[in-house]
Amino acid sequence: MKAALITGGSRGIGRAICVKLAQESDYHILINYKSNKAAAEETLQQVKENGNTGEIISFDVANATEVKTNLDNWHENNKDGVIEVIVNNAGITKDGLFMWMPKEDWDDVINTSLGGFFNVTQHLMQKMLRNKYGRIVNMVSLSGVKGTAGQTNYSAAKGAIIAATKALAQEIAKRKITVNAVAPGFIKSDMTASLDESQLKKLIPVNRFGEAEEVADLVSFLVSKKASYITGEIININGGIYS
Repeated sequence: MKAALITGGSRGIGRAICVKLAQESDYHILINYKSNKAAAEETLQQVKENGNTGEIISFDVANATEVKTNLDNWHENNKDGVIEVIVNNAGITKDGLFMWMPKEDWDDVINTSLGGFFNVTQHLMQKMLRNKYGRIVNMVSLSGVKGTAGQTNYSAAKGAIIAATKALAQEIAKRKITVNAVAPGFIKSDMTASLDESQLKKLIPVNRFGEAEEVADLVSFLVSKKASYITGEIININGGIYS
């Protein structure tokens, strides 16, 4: 059984990716969540409604022990299972001006986004290398590429993952494992629900926020065999905000 693991897969962009991969691939979908089991089960239901198989798997990506224990248990229960695709999507924001930022807010954001990337990817890496095939997609952000005022912690975490994406891609390309990052701009989701879309869309050449499904389309392509010659790339999906 070949599986795709999507961290933070219960809601928003993560859910859209799970559903899209259910529609467009034959991967068994592993929906990771930290606390919202009901949302994860809704996502699983949508995966099944799209004719695919899946299951939910609970762990906090920032907790290395939890990651190891739960992924080891999954492999123990699925002897023929191989996780070919990792989508590192889990992330949190704790916005605030840097000069007043509590250390806890810095640590939590860095540990979830950057630490989560390390904990999950490194733990699965050896099996991927032995298998000589894999797809790793890191969800980053406009904030990691451009920097966003009030998000120094989030920008730092996502910027670090961008650099790690480029480095890791070079280390493992010969084993037919690609590593790419997707940097969404303003996408309709829980994370952007508090933003004033009517004002912010004036900054966006296409004059609207993006849909989670549009991000999922890009991820689906990157994890497919069609994207074999694309690695170490950071692909912006932001409605032309830099143009």
